[in-house]
Amino acid sequence: MPTFINMEEYPRRDHFRYFCTLSNPFVSLTVPVDVTGLAAACKAKGVSFYLAVIHAVANAANAVPQFRQRVRGDGIVQYECCITSHIELLEDDTYCYCNLQHDELLADYFTKAEAARAAARSHATIEEDAADAESMFFVSNLPWLHYTSLSEPTGSDSNPRFSWGKYEADHLGRLMMPLSVTAHHGLVDGVHISRFYQQLEEQFQRIAQEMVQESEANG
Repeated sequence: MPTFINMEEYPRRDHFRYFCTLSNPFVSLTVPVDVTGLAAACKAKGVSFYLAVIHAVANAANAVPQFRQRVRGDGIVQYECCITSHIELLEDDTYCYCNLQHDELLADYFTKAEAARAAARSHATIEEDAADAESMFFVSNLPWLHYTSLSEPTGSDSNPRFSWGKYEADHLGRLMMPLSVTAHHGLVDGVHISRFYQQLEEQFQRIAQEMVQESEANG
């Protein structure tokens, strides 16, 4: 269960109240991120790059408390850990939602995530469990496009949204991928988004290193 933040002691109280008066209180940012090492490690390991990025995004967002906060009524609740709800493409060019946990070991994560993906495609629904939806990070991607900016649809919720596009090599040979963040500005400022991207870079490195070390250990 989430905990309520004491609004009398909350340093962003005035900012929160201001942004909650706006018709569109969400802020969006797209940043090119270096996925050279992660893409190589996934290819060598034979695991899904998509799942690896979802895992990195989830862990990076969970590491920044403001991304685990949600608007509830006139106040704010904060979750201890958030799961992801990501899109799975279907054969008819529509999609369904799939929920994943991110608190297990990396090797266990890929196995469980692939099983969850198969189950989600079999069930094929875009209905979320209302009891759990507030705690989720919403994840999507555009693997066909190397874009420079993205505007996400938003509703009455305050869940952060993450999306990314096709990676391409830059002039230095690095594989650069656009990755977008959309978050409620009553909860998240630019400094928190910057911390997310810093955490994301560390997660990319950690995941790639773990996969390399596991491959070396297995001969």
